[in-house]
Amino acid sequence: MELGQVLEALPAVTDPRVLVGTAGRDDAAVYRITDDVAVVTTVDFFTPIVDDPRDFGAIAAANAISDVYAMGATPRFALGLVAFPRDKLDSGLLEAMIGGGAAKLAEAGVPVIGGHSIDDPEPKLGYAVTGEVHPDRIVRNTGARIGDLLYLTKPLGSGVITTAIKRGLCRPPLERAVIALMTHLNREACAAMIAAGVTAATDVTGYGLAGHLLELGVGAEIELSSVPVLDGAWDLARRDVVPDGTRRNHAAVSQRVEWGNLEHAEQVMMSDAQTSGGLLVALPPDRARDFEQALAGAPYPPAHIGRVVDGPVRFSS
Repeated sequence: MELGQVLEALPAVTDPRVLVGTAGRDDAAVYRITDDVAVVTTVDFFTPIVDDPRDFGAIAAANAISDVYAMGATPRFALGLVAFPRDKLDSGLLEAMIGGGAAKLAEAGVPVIGGHSIDDPEPKLGYAVTGEVHPDRIVRNTGARIGDLLYLTKPLGSGVITTAIKRGLCRPPLERAVIALMTHLNREACAAMIAAGVTAATDVTGYGLAGHLLELGVGAEIELSSVPVLDGAWDLARRDVVPDGTRRNHAAVSQRVEWGNLEHAEQVMMSDAQTSGGLLVALPPDRARDFEQALAGAPYPPAHIGRVVDGPVRFSS
């Protein structure tokens, strides 16, 4: 069953103060409080994808905050969501997970002011994050215009690399690189895209780059050679070290995108399910240089990967 079918079970939202709800596939919900203030709320949690519990906590936090940044909003506070086996409470693992998440949230200026926990044999961690934005300045995943340039603010590859970690196939330098990528906040990228006059944005996460391009609701031309990918990820994809989510993504988007002459492994990488990925940003051509300059010194400088066109989403090598 598709997510859209599940959401159809929800009653229609008629409250005019709901500015962004379930009707679209935006990154967070938005609710107007006053003429000048709207709250932006999102929630995300998942099972461990790296071995170190503190790193896992930091990744879970950065991933949850990212949805608020993608909407052009400022995160204000968070509530923790924890599932953990009661018989392992003395292991120190839970404290490390929560500590890693709290430290990353503190880096973003976001206090954890509550939460909920349950006894579960499989650990899970995440956050409900609430932020604020002016109602007239909400950044949505729709709104891109033909001719806009498309940018990606982090390399791809976290899906295949974290799968390699789980299978014991990941070299330590590559593991450190993907952890650094996933724990990097999208805060500066958010500020830069707002200043540059962003027309649409989303963060690249579970649906992969191709899936999130489709969410923009416009056509796109993407140059494969311009799409940044972490060193080592291509080798894993060609060895079929691929998560199930990525395979499902590839099957789901392949009838809706034009792959051109991309090889199978290249198609898979463009469908790779990311965790705490970068922002996919659409900008007017005359403002793109401002965006590039604002992030020129960032750990992951923005990559110009293509442009918005009248037509399908299509890739070329």
